[in-house]
Amino acid sequence: MVSSDTNHPKKKCPELTYSAEPSSNHISESEVAKKIRSGELKVAIYGLGHVGSPMASAWLRAGAHVIGVDKSPTVLENASKGKSHLPEPGVNEAFASGLATKRFEIYNDLEKASHHSYLKMVCVPVLFSDNNSPDFTAVKEVSSAIGKGLKNGDVVALNPSVPPGTTEDLVLPIIEKESGLKAEDDFYMLYNPERIYEGRAIKDIEERYPAIISGAGPRSTEVGRIIFSLIFKKGVICVSNIRTAETEKLFEGVYRDVNIALANELAKFCEKIGVNFWEARDAANSQPFCHLHKPGVGVGGACIPVYPQFILYSAEQVKGNCAITKLSRAVNDAMPAFCVNEAIKLLKPRTETSFDGITVTLLGLAFRGGVSDTRMSPTYQVIKEFQKLQVKEIRVHDPMVRADPTLVQAQNVVLSSNLNDSINGTNLIMIIADHNEYRTLTPKDIDGVPIYDGRSILDRKIFVHSTYATIGIGTINNMEPTNLKMA
Repeated sequence: MVSSDTNHPKKKCPELTYSAEPSSNHISESEVAKKIRSGELKVAIYGLGHVGSPMASAWLRAGAHVIGVDKSPTVLENASKGKSHLPEPGVNEAFASGLATKRFEIYNDLEKASHHSYLKMVCVPVLFSDNNSPDFTAVKEVSSAIGKGLKNGDVVALNPSVPPGTTEDLVLPIIEKESGLKAEDDFYMLYNPERIYEGRAIKDIEERYPAIISGAGPRSTEVGRIIFSLIFKKGVICVSNIRTAETEKLFEGVYRDVNIALANELAKFCEKIGVNFWEARDAANSQPFCHLHKPGVGVGGACIPVYPQFILYSAEQVKGNCAITKLSRAVNDAMPAFCVNEAIKLLKPRTETSFDGITVTLLGLAFRGGVSDTRMSPTYQVIKEFQKLQVKEIRVHDPMVRADPTLVQAQNVVLSSNLNDSINGTNLIMIIADHNEYRTLTPKDIDGVPIYDGRSILDRKIFVHSTYATIGIGTINNMEPTNLKMA
């Protein structure tokens, strides 16, 4: 932490009083709740994206007065009309209700929003840049603005997943320098990692998971516990220090990435020996200590592929070794190329080496089914793999993605939301995202076109007479067990 600016008056957090002893609690929980719900203490949400929009909605639904802050003119215009640019259930209704009751304000002035609010929640993302390091650009900009508008007694919470140490070594020094105030003495600093699943984010906040809270000290932690208890019905888990909370959040994603990599390895193994991976998986998971995940074409989104990179980045800083985490990333990153190689086998003996007359249809641009989020979608890598083969045309269908700036520049790639148009006249179909619209496809729907099911979501029984393959099984008509030679 940096020292407070001596030009600022030193006052002990006037909004809430707290004893220096953690065991002695002088905060009135009912008073805090009353002031937040009355709008006397306003909540500013910095970033109305995948995390900020549902978080703002949860506070609005709890009766709070919310200031939505964003730099995007499109996002701000939509929010001012009671709409979100993201199809997250419940957000539009919460925004519209907040506007109607005059409890929802839209700001593009980051510093002003800090000055006018009590709780500031930093919900902008931290992604992994091309130079193999975290991109803190948005977080640093928001932290600086918050510091310039910070008042005695205010509360700041960082919410994105970050490398351990980010809150204390990067964010807090910026805020203290800009404000001249000191955490624990003059304001409260928290780390509260988001724990949402797109498509049910509001429910995750309000009902499914407890909040994880850690503070710059016991005063901050206790204030955080009281405040976040207002929206997290599952309660609040107070972690002893901020670095532990930052690390906990990364563990959640790394666990899933490693497990998916294991599933991918075992699925490929089963294909080699003629075993139905899915049947073996279901049987294995009946044992309570086994929890195999599902294999697939790739791991996408701004969470699971990114968190292991934060772990590896931090490990490198301390000359540590996280070999399993690193290997799992490599396994999952290799899946798009593997699945494309398996898919083109369905075209043989029609073609052996030349694909210049082939049209391919990829079902799903979103990183998973049920969402419109395309960030780090494995479909982009699948497209590159087919472009290496110099196919004639690549059609990409997604029921929830209407436009994509990346594909506009891509050669021989067409994005469509019309499934029939995407399938008609194609030579090969690949399922990449498990949208519900694809689960009910039949051989009649695809008119005999070879299909590779990269998520194993189709009813395999009805494709037994089709040119069909799926991850974890391979070609469905070639499921005879391989003769393994035992020593």
